[in-house]
Amino acid sequence: MELLDVLTELAQSGRLGPVSNGAAWDEVTAALGEPFEVVIGKRRSWPRLFAYGDLELSVCRCQKIILICLQTWRDVIDLPIGLVGRETFPGKIKYADVIESLDRTGCAWQPYTPLTFDNQCSVQATASGIVFVFEIPEGEDPVLNIAGPQPHQHDCPANTGNPATP
Repeated sequence: MELLDVLTELAQSGRLGPVSNGAAWDEVTAALGEPFEVVIGKRRSWPRLFAYGDLELSVCRCQKIILICLQTWRDVIDLPIGLVGRETFPGKIKYADVIESLDRTGCAWQPYTPLTFDNQCSVQATASGIVFVFEIPEGEDPVLNIAGPQPHQHDCPANTGNPATP
Protein backbone atom coordinates (compact mmCIF):
# COMPACT_ATOMS: atom_id res chain seq x y z
CA MET A 1 0.00 0.00 0.00
CA GLU A 2 1.28 3.46 -0.93
CA LEU A 3 0.44 6.78 0.76
CA LEU A 4 -1.82 7.75 -2.16
CA ASP A 5 -3.80 4.54 -1.51
CA VAL A 6 -4.14 5.52 2.16
CA LEU A 7 -5.27 9.03 1.23
CA THR A 8 -7.76 7.75 -1.33
CA GLU A 9 -9.22 5.27 1.18
CA LEU A 10 -9.58 8.13 3.66
CA ALA A 11 -11.25 10.31 1.02
CA GLN A 12 -13.70 7.60 -0.01
CA SER A 13 -14.72 6.34 3.43
CA GLY A 14 -13.82 9.09 5.90
CA ARG A 15 -11.90 6.58 7.97
CA LEU A 16 -8.62 4.73 8.32
CA GLY A 17 -9.36 1.35 9.85
CA PRO A 18 -10.94 2.02 13.25
CA VAL A 19 -10.08 5.73 13.10
CA SER A 20 -12.97 8.03 12.24
CA ASN A 21 -14.61 11.09 13.70
CA GLY A 22 -16.89 9.98 16.52
CA ALA A 23 -15.11 6.63 16.94
CA ALA A 24 -14.79 5.25 20.46
CA TRP A 25 -11.28 5.86 21.78
CA ASP A 26 -11.07 2.46 23.50
CA GLU A 27 -11.74 0.69 20.17
CA VAL A 28 -8.98 2.69 18.47
CA THR A 29 -6.41 1.97 21.18
CA ALA A 30 -7.44 -1.71 21.26
CA ALA A 31 -6.68 -1.93 17.52
CA LEU A 32 -3.60 0.31 17.33
CA GLY A 33 -2.10 0.23 20.81
CA GLU A 34 -1.31 3.13 23.06
CA PRO A 35 -0.46 6.38 21.29
CA PHE A 36 1.94 9.13 22.23
CA GLU A 37 0.16 11.92 24.11
CA VAL A 38 1.00 15.42 22.95
CA VAL A 39 1.10 17.64 26.03
CA ILE A 40 1.11 21.35 25.40
CA GLY A 41 2.69 23.15 28.32
CA LYS A 42 1.64 21.86 31.72
CA ARG A 43 -2.03 21.63 30.79
CA ARG A 44 -3.61 18.16 30.69
CA SER A 45 -7.27 19.00 30.28
CA TRP A 46 -9.74 17.75 27.70
CA PRO A 47 -9.86 17.53 24.79
CA ARG A 48 -6.47 15.83 24.57
CA LEU A 49 -4.20 15.36 21.60
CA PHE A 50 -2.69 11.96 20.83
CA ALA A 51 -0.44 10.84 17.98
CA TYR A 52 0.40 7.65 16.17
CA GLY A 53 3.36 9.04 14.27
CA ASP A 54 1.96 11.61 11.84
CA LEU A 55 -1.66 10.68 12.53
CA GLU A 56 -2.93 13.07 15.20
CA LEU A 57 -6.21 12.54 17.01
CA SER A 58 -8.03 14.88 19.34
CA VAL A 59 -10.13 13.03 21.92
CA CYS A 60 -13.03 14.48 23.89
CA ARG A 61 -13.59 13.92 27.61
CA CYS A 62 -16.35 11.45 26.63
CA GLN A 63 -13.72 9.30 24.87
CA LYS A 64 -14.79 10.00 21.29
CA ILE A 65 -12.46 11.14 18.52
CA ILE A 66 -13.39 14.70 17.59
CA LEU A 67 -10.60 15.61 15.18
CA ILE A 68 -8.36 13.64 12.83
CA CYS A 69 -5.30 15.21 11.29
CA LEU A 70 -2.92 13.38 9.00
CA GLN A 71 0.29 15.42 8.77
CA THR A 72 1.80 14.93 5.32
CA TRP A 73 4.29 17.79 5.02
CA ARG A 74 7.32 15.86 6.24
CA ASP A 75 9.85 14.03 4.06
CA VAL A 76 8.82 10.72 5.64
CA ILE A 77 5.29 10.02 6.91
CA ASP A 78 5.02 7.69 9.91
CA LEU A 79 1.77 5.74 10.42
CA PRO A 80 0.88 2.82 12.67
CA ILE A 81 1.81 -0.43 10.95
CA GLY A 82 -1.42 -2.05 12.19
CA LEU A 83 -3.40 0.60 10.36
CA VAL A 84 -1.98 0.44 6.84
CA GLY A 85 0.41 -2.50 6.69
CA ARG A 86 3.64 -0.53 6.76
CA GLU A 87 5.13 2.13 8.97
CA THR A 88 6.72 4.79 6.77
CA PHE A 89 5.90 6.41 3.46
CA PRO A 90 7.66 9.03 1.35
CA GLY A 91 6.08 12.43 2.00
CA LYS A 92 5.70 15.61 -0.01
CA ILE A 93 2.83 14.33 -2.17
CA LYS A 94 2.03 16.64 -5.09
CA TYR A 95 -1.43 18.10 -5.78
CA ALA A 96 -1.55 16.53 -9.25
CA ASP A 97 -0.87 13.06 -7.80
CA VAL A 98 -3.64 13.36 -5.19
CA ILE A 99 -6.15 14.61 -7.77
CA GLU A 100 -5.17 11.86 -10.25
CA SER A 101 -5.59 9.21 -7.53
CA LEU A 102 -9.00 10.54 -6.51
CA ASP A 103 -10.15 10.72 -10.14
CA ARG A 104 -8.82 7.23 -10.96
CA THR A 105 -10.85 5.69 -8.14
CA GLY A 106 -14.00 7.68 -8.92
CA CYS A 107 -13.79 9.71 -5.72
CA ALA A 108 -15.54 13.00 -6.48
CA TRP A 109 -13.95 16.16 -5.12
CA GLN A 110 -14.38 19.91 -5.30
CA PRO A 111 -12.31 22.98 -4.44
CA TYR A 112 -12.60 23.90 -0.76
CA THR A 113 -12.56 27.70 -0.65
CA PRO A 114 -12.48 28.26 3.15
CA LEU A 115 -8.88 26.97 3.22
CA THR A 116 -7.76 28.33 -0.14
CA PHE A 117 -5.84 31.61 0.06
CA ASP A 118 -2.40 33.13 -0.50
CA ASN A 119 0.10 30.23 -0.60
CA GLN A 120 -2.29 27.34 -0.04
CA CYS A 121 -5.15 25.63 -1.81
CA SER A 122 -7.49 22.87 -0.75
CA VAL A 123 -9.97 20.35 -2.07
CA GLN A 124 -12.68 18.34 -0.34
CA ALA A 125 -13.79 14.79 -1.11
CA THR A 126 -17.51 15.10 -1.76
CA ALA A 127 -18.75 11.88 -0.12
CA SER A 128 -16.64 11.89 3.06
CA GLY A 129 -15.91 15.57 3.60
CA ILE A 130 -12.18 14.88 3.92
CA VAL A 131 -10.21 18.07 3.21
CA PHE A 132 -6.77 18.04 1.60
CA VAL A 133 -4.77 21.20 2.21
CA PHE A 134 -1.80 21.96 -0.04
CA GLU A 135 1.03 24.39 0.52
CA ILE A 136 2.19 26.21 -2.61
CA PRO A 137 5.94 26.86 -2.28
CA GLU A 138 7.09 29.81 -4.36
CA GLY A 139 7.72 28.72 -7.93
CA GLU A 140 6.78 25.07 -7.23
CA ASP A 141 3.77 22.78 -7.57
CA PRO A 142 1.42 22.51 -4.56
CA VAL A 143 2.44 19.89 -1.97
CA LEU A 144 0.04 18.14 0.41
CA ASN A 145 0.42 19.54 3.91
CA ILE A 146 -2.44 17.96 5.84
CA ALA A 147 -5.54 15.83 5.32
CA GLY A 148 -8.55 15.15 7.51
CA PRO A 149 -12.26 15.65 8.05
CA GLN A 150 -13.94 18.65 9.60
CA PRO A 151 -14.06 18.47 13.42
CA HIS A 152 -16.72 16.12 14.82
CA GLN A 153 -19.54 18.00 16.50
CA HIS A 154 -21.45 16.04 19.11
CA ASP A 155 -23.50 16.45 22.26
CA CYS A 156 -20.90 15.48 24.81
CA PRO A 157 -22.36 13.97 27.98
CA ALA A 158 -19.41 15.47 29.87
CA ASN A 159 -20.75 18.95 29.03
CA THR A 160 -24.25 18.18 30.31
CA GLY A 161 -23.23 17.24 33.84
CA ASN A 162 -23.05 13.48 33.23
CA PRO A 163 -19.72 12.18 34.41
CA ALA A 164 -17.52 10.70 31.74
CA THR A 165 -14.29 8.82 31.94
CA PRO A 166 -11.59 11.43 32.66
